[in-house]
Amino acid sequence: MITVGIDHGTSGIKVCIRENGKNTFFILSRSEIKNRSFIQELSKYVNPNNIDLISVCYSMGDGIDRILPIEKVKNRGIVSIEGVGEKIGGGTKVFDEIKESDIPAVVIPGLHRGIKCLDRRFRALYSHIASPEKLCMAYSAYKLLQLRDFILSDISSNTVTLIVRDGKVFGGFDACIGAVGLLHGPIDLEMIREIDSKKITANEAFSTGGIIKIIKDRYRGVENTLEEILRCYKKDNRCVLAIESLVLSVAMEINALMVLNPNRDVVLTGSLVNIREFAIPERLKEYIDGNFYLLKGESGALGGALIAEDILKGVRNILGIEVDCR
Repeated sequence: MITVGIDHGTSGIKVCIRENGKNTFFILSRSEIKNRSFIQELSKYVNPNNIDLISVCYSMGDGIDRILPIEKVKNRGIVSIEGVGEKIGGGTKVFDEIKESDIPAVVIPGLHRGIKCLDRRFRALYSHIASPEKLCMAYSAYKLLQLRDFILSDISSNTVTLIVRDGKVFGGFDACIGAVGLLHGPIDLEMIREIDSKKITANEAFSTGGIIKIIKDRYRGVENTLEEILRCYKKDNRCVLAIESLVLSVAMEINALMVLNPNRDVVLTGSLVNIREFAIPERLKEYIDGNFYLLKGESGALGGALIAEDILKGVRNILGIEVDCR
């Protein structure tokens, strides 16, 4: 059995090829894939004709409320492309190329008001909680760590934190609600004034609301800013302050959900978590009384491959979300 998971992330397209329990990963920048064939890149690692199922994550995933075959998905599974960060086009090209191919594929929904397993209070409060790859990350934790009640925090270009209870997604905080990430973050009073005065758009405010607002001169685009901050981390005290501020905001977000988490299990994942110099897991433990687990590597892409694998085995419910393969 060969399955593929595709994580359409902010900084790149992350891919996991899973064959008989073994995983192969590769990453393509979104600007890079605009000038290449994704299927040709995939064929460097596996014969596309041998793939049994691909799971695709795309953008906000707010146009569908279940896992669906790609041929049944309209508008790539989203309500609108507006208001979701910087648009490059690589993810769109990958989605369309897969849909036009003969490879079986399913599309993963995001977590939004239409997802019925979410607690009704979260659905009442927030129109959107997480993009599709966060569900895949949670599935990695569910399968690999054998957890049924846990908080998952993905700390990367943005920070999104979910809570899973009794093996179902219960709720969480989207990137524009709570903690900051590297690039994206919630809109504060200063930004509201700038939006009202037409200096920036709301999307531009969100896209620069992360810790990059502390170190604006270190911005090098969605694909290279992290490398720049890491390069300057020991030389520039503002970079240290930026990471310390991120840790505080993430700790507050996780602690806010801890009242709903009886086992106090916390899973950390994302590109910033695995950078040794930042020591984010160790710093978070100073603020949070919990049992910590780390998901290293591309947990979103891996979770997508695991979802596809279980769908082929007949699983029809993924953390409370229906699989409709009719």
